[in-house]
Amino acid sequence: MRPLTTLAACALLLGTGGCAITYDATHLGVPVSLADAAQAPATGTPFAVTKHPVFVMWGLFDSGQPNLDDLLSGQVGTGTSLAQVRIRSRMRWSDLLFTVLSAGFLSPRSVTFEGVIVAPAGTPAPAATH
Repeated sequence: MRPLTTLAACALLLGTGGCAITYDATHLGVPVSLADAAQAPATGTPFAVTKHPVFVMWGLFDSGQPNLDDLLSGQVGTGTSLAQVRIRSRMRWSDLLFTVLSAGFLSPRSVTFEGVIVAPAGTPAPAATH
C-alpha cells in the first residue's frame, strides 16, 4: 500500500503546479488598474484579445504564455494607462475534448484579456483591438 500512496502524492504534487499562468503587469511600463469606482468609470478605447495557449505533458510545460505586453505594445505609450483590466482563462468544449483525447498530454486553454486603454488628456484614444 505504501507505493500507491507515494505515487498518489507525486501525482497530486505535479498536478498542483500544472497549467498555471502568471500575469504580471509591472513590466508593462504603464499604470494598470483592475477596477474603477462605479461613480467614475474609465473612458477610453475598450479592448478584448483572446489567445489560446497549449499546455504540454499534463500542464508541466506550456507552448507559450499569452503576454499582455506583446498584445498591446503598439497601443500603450507614455501617459496612457489600462483600466478595468479583466483576465478570463477557460476551457472551451473543444479544448476539453482535445484534452481527453490526448489523455491530458496536450491541454489547450482560452485566455481573454479585456479592459480600457485610457489616453492621456488632450490626445485621441488608440484604435480598439479585437
